[in-house]
Amino acid sequence: MKLYRAESALFEELLGHPGVEEVVELRSTFGFMAFHGGLEGGTETIAREAAEAAGASVYAVVQPATLRWHVPSHQVTPDYSDALAAFLDHVDVAVAVHGYGRRDRANHLLLGGQNRDLATHVAARLRPALPEFEIIDDLDAVPPEMRGVHRDNPVNRPRRGGVQLELPPRARGASPSPADWGKECTPTPGLVAALAEAATSWE
Repeated sequence: MKLYRAESALFEELLGHPGVEEVVELRSTFGFMAFHGGLEGGTETIAREAAEAAGASVYAVVQPATLRWHVPSHQVTPDYSDALAAFLDHVDVAVAVHGYGRRDRANHLLLGGQNRDLATHVAARLRPALPEFEIIDDLDAVPPEMRGVHRDNPVNRPRRGGVQLELPPRARGASPSPADWGKECTPTPGLVAALAEAATSWE
């Protein structure tokens, strides 16, 4: 089993790998993304369920449990994906759902990305829904490597940019154990509904 792909891996190569699923559903001009699905457990479930609940658009890439390739966000490019190009052309803003795991941040939800008004808006919906978590939308308080502000990050490519939402395992319902990779994740209660509300109330 291949556990991890070097960061030099190309997005085109990942999409062409057997078992990798690319999903796009175009609805409203608010979009959700999860292009590290399967690798960051539960992210594709959260993005797809929030999009469906809100009537929003969604783009996801889902890897099988036997594949653990990490393509850096700035290498996830519409140059190699008609589906991603169609999504980015359709939406005005997006929220990209990511997963991370750090013991000192087990209860931290981090909101990066270039659209800081949207980050504030999403954070305001998450706080009352998830009181057991700390919602951090002050970009200076987000670790630099998780700020998601690179201009080539696909969440920043829509017309009005977007937000990179980093979720710890507890919020995603994911296990950090390799033995659990590929198992179904159940997001923490209230998360999907709060994200859907953020989408439907955004103007």
